[in-house]
Amino acid sequence: MHTDNRSLPLAGVRVLDLSRILAGPWSAMVLGDLGAEVIKVEHPQRGDDTRDWGLRIGRTETAYFNSVNRNKRSITLDLQTPEGQRIARDLAKTCDVVIQNFKFGGAEKLGLGYEQLSVENPGLIYCSISGYDRTGPEAARPGYDLVVQGEAGLMALNGEADQPPLKFGVAAVDLFTGMYSAQAMLAALFERERSGRGRHIEMALFDCGLMITAYYGLEALVMGEDPPRYGNAHPSIVPYGVFDAADGPLVITVGNNSQFERFCREVIERPDLADDARFRTNILRSQNREMLLPELTRELARQPRALLLERLVGAGIPCGEVAGLRDALLSKRAKDAGLVTEQAHPHTASGTTPVLAPPWRFDGERLPVRRPPPQLGEGTHDVLHVGLGISERELAELKEKGVI
Repeated sequence: MHTDNRSLPLAGVRVLDLSRILAGPWSAMVLGDLGAEVIKVEHPQRGDDTRDWGLRIGRTETAYFNSVNRNKRSITLDLQTPEGQRIARDLAKTCDVVIQNFKFGGAEKLGLGYEQLSVENPGLIYCSISGYDRTGPEAARPGYDLVVQGEAGLMALNGEADQPPLKFGVAAVDLFTGMYSAQAMLAALFERERSGRGRHIEMALFDCGLMITAYYGLEALVMGEDPPRYGNAHPSIVPYGVFDAADGPLVITVGNNSQFERFCREVIERPDLADDARFRTNILRSQNREMLLPELTRELARQPRALLLERLVGAGIPCGEVAGLRDALLSKRAKDAGLVTEQAHPHTASGTTPVLAPPWRFDGERLPVRRPPPQLGEGTHDVLHVGLGISERELAELKEKGVI
């Protein structure tokens, strides 16, 4: 059973997604997941850059592209042409939200800046995503996730202490910027219900990257230096991290002193460690981690993972296996939650392609994948002919010119 589109939180909201790559498209996908109609504008020949990144799916998509573009329509417009710019402006008049991440000043050159579009659509919510503060000296610098991970100190807090700085496994700055942007647009839409006025939201990758340093960032300021890196261990809770059993890794999180006592007595059967005055409290365990952790590591390495997990659960200690990525996606847990869907696809051997489902549940029901990630330009005719009333003849002329 799928949620009725009319009951989706953002049903009736229309979004013009002029962004590309990751942060902007992610924010637009969030709005689409919540029920908005999202029109993704792409170049007629190459489309979004991510259509050429990574594993190919069908004729025009990739796994990268599909991960951030479900619940959207794709139309093609060459925004470097006067006709393409005119059509984009006409679309913006019909939309509640516009999202763009052009280079600094690029939207204005195309006649698609906030000041230009809000003249005819004063209730427009307009989100600009850039690399750096648009009012500062670095406004024109392009923003790249990996660069900002370095500049914001994120690489410095990630990884093992004896290894070089390490980037996150996914583009964390882009993803968080997309989520922060979506939150801001939702707030602006809520405010518009009361005030009737639009907003220009300005988001910067560096700003968001710095925010997600979180408690590590504040500790660096309080300490007057960078906190040490602990890799998969916790900086202040011991034992808490990834450990190797005899047949594979698992996560063990001993969060308090009573859990530690049960861990020693019931899981690894070392009551002497529970009775040792050096390890009686978490603060002492943290101070003496170099003496404690080798003992724990040896004991855990002697036991199979399944047995340890059974004992840990029995002792009330949070734990879990460290799964491979594919195993996690195919796990019973993911299947039962409906987190991975198979969507029809006309150009794959199986006739389907996997698409992750939105993470939200409303009234006990997960929001659906209403539209699979779109093939390049699949919605051009419907959106322009049906939505804007552009005639078949004019569409053919625009296609001949390469505008669509």
